[in-house]
Amino acid sequence: MGIDLYRVMPMAVNPASLDLPRKPGVYLFKRADGRVQYVGKATNLRSRVGSYFAAKQKREKVPKLVAESDDVEYIVTQSPSEALILERQLIRKHKPRYNSMLMDDKSYPFIAFTGHEHPRVIYTRHPPKNSQRWGPFPDAGAAKKVIRLIRSQFGIRDCPELLPSGCLAMHIGLCHGPCIEPEGYDQQVRAASSVLDGDAGVLIEALQEEMDRASAELDYETAAQKRDLIQAVNTTLSQQVIHSRFYQDCDAVGFSSVGEVAVVLILHAKDGVIQGQVSYPVLHRGDIVASVSLVLSEHYANRRPPKTLLVPAPLTDSMNDWLSERRGKRVTVRNPQRGELTKLRAMADANAEIQATRQSTKRSGNLEQMAADQAAKVHGFDSLDHIVCFDMAQIQGKERVGAAVVLRNGRPSKKEYRTYRVKTDAADDLRMMQEVVERWLKRQQEWPDLLLLDGGETHLKHIHAMLKSHGLGDRFPIAALAKKEETLWRLDVDAVKLDRKSRVLVYARDEAHRFVNTYHRKRRSKGGLKSPLEEVEGLGAKKIQSLLRHFGGMKGIEHATEAQLAATPGIGRALAHRIYTHLHG
Repeated sequence: MGIDLYRVMPMAVNPASLDLPRKPGVYLFKRADGRVQYVGKATNLRSRVGSYFAAKQKREKVPKLVAESDDVEYIVTQSPSEALILERQLIRKHKPRYNSMLMDDKSYPFIAFTGHEHPRVIYTRHPPKNSQRWGPFPDAGAAKKVIRLIRSQFGIRDCPELLPSGCLAMHIGLCHGPCIEPEGYDQQVRAASSVLDGDAGVLIEALQEEMDRASAELDYETAAQKRDLIQAVNTTLSQQVIHSRFYQDCDAVGFSSVGEVAVVLILHAKDGVIQGQVSYPVLHRGDIVASVSLVLSEHYANRRPPKTLLVPAPLTDSMNDWLSERRGKRVTVRNPQRGELTKLRAMADANAEIQATRQSTKRSGNLEQMAADQAAKVHGFDSLDHIVCFDMAQIQGKERVGAAVVLRNGRPSKKEYRTYRVKTDAADDLRMMQEVVERWLKRQQEWPDLLLLDGGETHLKHIHAMLKSHGLGDRFPIAALAKKEETLWRLDVDAVKLDRKSRVLVYARDEAHRFVNTYHRKRRSKGGLKSPLEEVEGLGAKKIQSLLRHFGGMKGIEHATEAQLAATPGIGRALAHRIYTHLHG
């Protein structure tokens, strides 16, 4: 991008004396302290900036903006299209008071298959060149669930490099293992690509059957997981819902605002079918065209615009030209007032209104998400929406236990909390934590945004070495938080003492400490195990009671076959196998 930077000051002078070029570019209204108040783009900088000094103004914010500004900077670009992209970058950087802006100032994530000989599936905000990509996805949680589904159903690798002896993901069934046996991997990639392209009917049907089967076996936890996966596929992969011969290659843009919170929603229609929607929450400054243009420049930056775009208000010529440039052909931008296309536009508005109401409520109450976003920004993480934190507890070598707590969007996800009894003869914290984290790894189908350890630099290096031995050294961020000085240790990053901007990390560590100590006290109060069944992983008090009632006591359970155990309400085949193996070796 060829650009030139100039400054004009002060704003108190006669606007006619401003020596602005008649060229495309971006202009910045600034205060005396350097704070950027507003960023705008222009096909002709001189006439556009000059319009801010006209006697009559249609926009209420203009007189106030001019009165509060002390100077103007402008950046000349080679074309209006370059000005559009630069404007978006500067808004993201300066967060001006008078600009509309995306409420999540990060770019939205994509699902991508890399261009390797044996492609890797990744969740990323910056897809690599030559990759096959889908997105962007404002619902990042649903996108992560779909990646988990793609890995478990099709065995698509997510490792940064192929390892000669495979990795843990291959051994627990999350990877086809092209590093060991590449035959058939290409077919798996094509099948997964087909699902991501929207042909998910067969996959959803299979998941539905698995959910029904788990429900029939009273394995409600598994049934709920399958239900959530179906919902994630539906959310992310855009199911076909409405047909019309008018809806060919066409996107409809809806807009709604509640106060300063707005949503710009895009309905995508192709071959006569509405195929899905994407919504973007926006901090709205009163100019609908500015808010809509900001979202369109974000949405179509990494995807081809449609042949026809239906908008709530006419766009600027520079935006129209940029859309056509991105498509490689002319994009017809319309603001329909009647007919079938008006119905599609009205549907987009109705959906945007629902989302705007939800966003307004969410923004006023979700302080936890704000804390997670703040800590992610301070420490340079892409996201901290999913944190897993480990802590250990023991007294004089007895009742050696560990626990993992999970935070989702800054809030505890207690259904995902896990406790562990150390099974080996490990006596020190490091080896006990290694055993517990290793057992946790083998049951994961989704990697966290951060694995946090209660400990210091030694814990960090020890657990990272274990992860590296399983081929997971670079798969997800890992850190350790020492309680004494609230110091955060990370790999290849200087240790830092945390302040209130990192309270979500301190909370995760404190919650893990509370949870493991509660479990430890519970273990000690029992004075030893009351039943050998309590050693079976996944077998809690309710299921033990169910077994005792079903078989009339412990002897009946010990003499039961694996099939008889599986027939017990709430047990299922997998748990029955673990019980039988535990009791009979």
